Amino acid sequence: MPSDPASGVAGILLAGGQARRMGGGDKCLRTLGGKPLLARIVECVTPQVDALALNANGDPARFADYGLPVVADVVEGFAGPLAGVLTGMEWARANAPGCGWIATFPTDAPFLPPDLVSRMLAAVAGDAADLACAASDGRTHPVVGLWPVGLADALRQALVEEEMRKIDRWTARYRLAVVDWQAVPMDPFFNANRPEDLAEAERLLTAGA
Repeated sequence: MPSDPASGVAGILLAGGQARRMGGGDKCLRTLGGKPLLARIVECVTPQVDALALNANGDPARFADYGLPVVADVVEGFAGPLAGVLTGMEWARANAPGCGWIATFPTDAPFLPPDLVSRMLAAVAGDAADLACAASDGRTHPVVGLWPVGLADALRQALVEEEMRKIDRWTARYRLAVVDWQAVPMDPFFNANRPEDLAEAERLLTAGA
């Protein structure tokens, strides 16, 4: 494991995708219960991290209300969530020197757990792992992860020189702690990818699940 003495965690909100299944635009700005998805997620994750930035491409002005640094992908061509991870690592290295880790959060998952970062940190320490990701209901969620900033150069090489795009392929090179959450009464990693998912999220919210 990289021996970076910095113990803080920078949060990176991943909103760099093209949202094709939602019909384009910013999924995270769609509303749920009268509040944008992004606002819900920011409220959940802010207490869990020492710094927070939003990874998004295009005009950053559309996120001005959130008062967050908005960082575009450092690798061109919509290289997928790994590009967002690298962007977060390089942003933290330059702007949050006390943070030796980044935690990545999808911005279309409105029910993220409040103990996400603390449990992943504990798992990395307990398993002597290099990094961590979340799991629920028998599935891993690779974009919900804890990553050491010290692996930024290795990830950049994999993305640029090897054209790697799959998170699982890259994390297979390291010791990965998988942290499991219960999926009842609802999956905390419920993902609002499509309009019908957003409708289901409204139902879950109304039901108080």
